[in-house]
Amino acid sequence: MLTTKNGQFYLDGKPFQILSGGIHYFRIVPEHWEDRLQKLKAMGLNTVETYIPWNFHEPKKSEFHFTGLGDVEKFIELADQVGLYVILRPSPYICAEWDMGGLPSWLLKEDKLVLRSSEPTYLQHVTDYYDVLLPKFKKHLYQNGGPVIAMQIENEYGAYGNDLDYLSYLKKLYKQHGLDTFYFTSDGPEFIEQGSLPDVTTTLNFGSKVESAFAALDKFKPGSPKMVAEFWIGWFDYWSGEHHTRDAQDAADVFRELMERKSSVNFYMFHGGTNFGFYNGANHYDIYYPTITSYDYDSLLTESGQPTEKYRKAKEVLADYIEVPEDYESKIQTKSFGEVQVTESVSIFDTLTDISRKVQHITPLSMEQIDQSYGYTLYKTTVNRQGDLKFHIDAIHDRGFVYINGEYVDTVYKNDKDTERTLHFPKQENVLEILVENMGHANYGEHLSDQKGLVKNIWLGEQYWFNWDMYAIELDTLPENYSGSESRYPKFFKGQFTISETADTYVDLEGFTKGNVIINGFNLGRYWVTAGPQRRLYVPGPLLNEGENEIVILELEAASKDYIQLVDEPKLS
Repeated sequence: MLTTKNGQFYLDGKPFQILSGGIHYFRIVPEHWEDRLQKLKAMGLNTVETYIPWNFHEPKKSEFHFTGLGDVEKFIELADQVGLYVILRPSPYICAEWDMGGLPSWLLKEDKLVLRSSEPTYLQHVTDYYDVLLPKFKKHLYQNGGPVIAMQIENEYGAYGNDLDYLSYLKKLYKQHGLDTFYFTSDGPEFIEQGSLPDVTTTLNFGSKVESAFAALDKFKPGSPKMVAEFWIGWFDYWSGEHHTRDAQDAADVFRELMERKSSVNFYMFHGGTNFGFYNGANHYDIYYPTITSYDYDSLLTESGQPTEKYRKAKEVLADYIEVPEDYESKIQTKSFGEVQVTESVSIFDTLTDISRKVQHITPLSMEQIDQSYGYTLYKTTVNRQGDLKFHIDAIHDRGFVYINGEYVDTVYKNDKDTERTLHFPKQENVLEILVENMGHANYGEHLSDQKGLVKNIWLGEQYWFNWDMYAIELDTLPENYSGSESRYPKFFKGQFTISETADTYVDLEGFTKGNVIINGFNLGRYWVTAGPQRRLYVPGPLLNEGENEIVILELEAASKDYIQLVDEPKLS
């Protein structure tokens, strides 16, 4: 069992240096898990670390999902077979640039609930989830013959709150479920006092300034073992921003400093993977920054799992301190499959009965209030006034397309500086529609409880408007019929293509604007070509079929082409 003594880690009573890399099983198709784990081991690392996202495993209250990308036990077993130890971070909150930091958005339906606190309603939901999740891990603990050597209590809690009763409660749940293993917390050096427990090891998250970070730890808890639970070697990207990179030599130099100090370390990320579907998060500081679909993170492996120059330099550093294995020869290939026609199309307004769930209420309700976690909601009401009416866009989270009497009139976004708009209603009785896109719940900071959709009634023309129809669209159901009378966007485009063998590829969306791509029923995620920096979506080969394949594109704004390209390289610029 992992223990500490005299400022050092021990495993089975012998000094042990944790050399770990972060791989999130839920961001990688299961068929590629072993490939990524083998590359981690081939670099010379001895441990793999992963978060566990609550919202992925309990997408709706009491509906649990532990198959496919959610088969965390299979991931643990594969790591064991490869010969790696495992660190689990099942904190209710994970951050990770993941939607709402891993917290399920259905928590926001309860007004009095207090996230990440010892408030009873919140704790009861955590307890219900942990009663299902935690028993899965007992047999995988190191002392029970498995690879799991450590588990995190909560994640970067010091950067959020100071309710230590909450942290103690989570630890108690671990104990109640027989998870008698090594516990730790992790925070940035400036937040460790608020996020730590006195009898639990404190670890640090940082990307540089090693000396000052460890000095802060020594001042707070003298004699603590040194571990960087998140050694940030890259960074994440957001829509409309630049692609983040970090010089490979710079990252290697800081890693060498950690090795000189005999610090334990976990590379965040070793391999980032992909925010499939609607699971990307967002950061909200001065404005709202939604994370892109790629979680490339400028990691040691690319989004498609290819070793980088940063990987090679980090391995060179390790080779000066330990014996490192030979490189792993991957069998995974990336290919171009050429042009795919997507000539069938239908307006979303012609297929609402097929793809949505209708709710009616006197006022508009947020997505969370109508039991919708992700995607789009169409709000519809009657405005029985004529003329120009002013309204504020602050009720719309995050991006809304406005239609009057079936005609598109405006797009509003929560980052718009012009927050007051004027809408012209040509008739005495008009139909107002607002299609709202949830672009990702904030995953960090003060806006964690941000609801989506229309979060309050529209104040339009100095009055409220009542009696709303709402259509929840999560893209779990796609159109059956590609014919209709509507010409307005959003539109679904569909095409088929045939391949003789499968391989990883990328969807090049030049000519399209913004939306989602679904391959063989699997939602690859969002694209926003005109905003960037990501202009192609990664398609793991196991999602493809030898023979016939189907691609569906939901384009929100405009398309100038009726085809896409399947190419062999990403484009992050």
